[in-house]
Amino acid sequence: MLVLVAPGQGAQTPGFLTPWLELPGVADRLREWSAAIDLDLVHYGTEADAERIRDTAVAQPLLVAAGLVSARALLEGVDESVLGAVAGHSVGELTAAAIGGVLTPEATMALVRRRGLAMAEAAAVTETGMTAVLGGDPETVTAHLEKLGLTPANINGAGQIVAAGTTEQLAALAEEKPEGVRMVRPLAVAGAFHTHHMAPAVSALEKAVEGVEASDPRVRYVSNQDGRVVADGREVVRRLVHQVSNPVRWDLCMETFKELGVTALIEVCPGGTLTGLAKRALPGVRTLALKTPDQLDAARELIAEYTGPARGDEPAGATAE
Repeated sequence: MLVLVAPGQGAQTPGFLTPWLELPGVADRLREWSAAIDLDLVHYGTEADAERIRDTAVAQPLLVAAGLVSARALLEGVDESVLGAVAGHSVGELTAAAIGGVLTPEATMALVRRRGLAMAEAAAVTETGMTAVLGGDPETVTAHLEKLGLTPANINGAGQIVAAGTTEQLAALAEEKPEGVRMVRPLAVAGAFHTHHMAPAVSALEKAVEGVEASDPRVRYVSNQDGRVVADGREVVRRLVHQVSNPVRWDLCMETFKELGVTALIEVCPGGTLTGLAKRALPGVRTLALKTPDQLDAARELIAEYTGPARGDEPAGATAE
């Protein structure tokens, strides 16, 4: 079974959209979205420095736009039933919702623009951030974070938990690492996402989705909330709204991939983070990260192995490990 995934905030790097503009229609599409959401995606994806694209209000629409144009380039002319499931990490859930047919690309871009602005506004209230905690026993790490007043905002599996809270709390974590942890690393994000600090953003998004049309997913949609497959489009949208203040359970998403029989995983642009986690948590599963259009041919060859009369059919000789 083939799974398509979309990365979350922090995956962006300066100039990462530049090579994608060489593909037919991509520049025009990005300019149309830019005009619709009042944000110059081409500029931020090609010319802006790391600090500018770290801004939540910029980073989130930029990441979703990149995911959508790379997915379109990858899947053009392909029967979507080749995908066994789609999922995204944090803001990548919006990318996955569009790929899975829950939201139109235009509605997705409008919603992610509002999401980015609302989360940036919430983050400005208190100086907060996020730090990756690598290694250690998950229960021990979680207990230590809670002792410091931090939230395990992303439980990513593969020995990675992301702590979120105030700068003072994160400083205390850097000074007092949990037992067995090999490293703590601050992340290039501008707030304590997926915590109670984001509660104001939930209210803003509830209003933003009131008139949004949602279709039931055409492909299995795996939710960050609990790793479950969600088949109702309105429920997907409800979860998208409330997920901004709840922890991301990517570990449970990967468990669901395993239960579904995943044998290959492709991560849309800017790929790398989720394939890295999959390599450690899903041994034996082939992974491919789309960073530039140079990887498209290899990704298409992988997809071609999964074409068949029924969703989730495995290529000849493949085994689920």
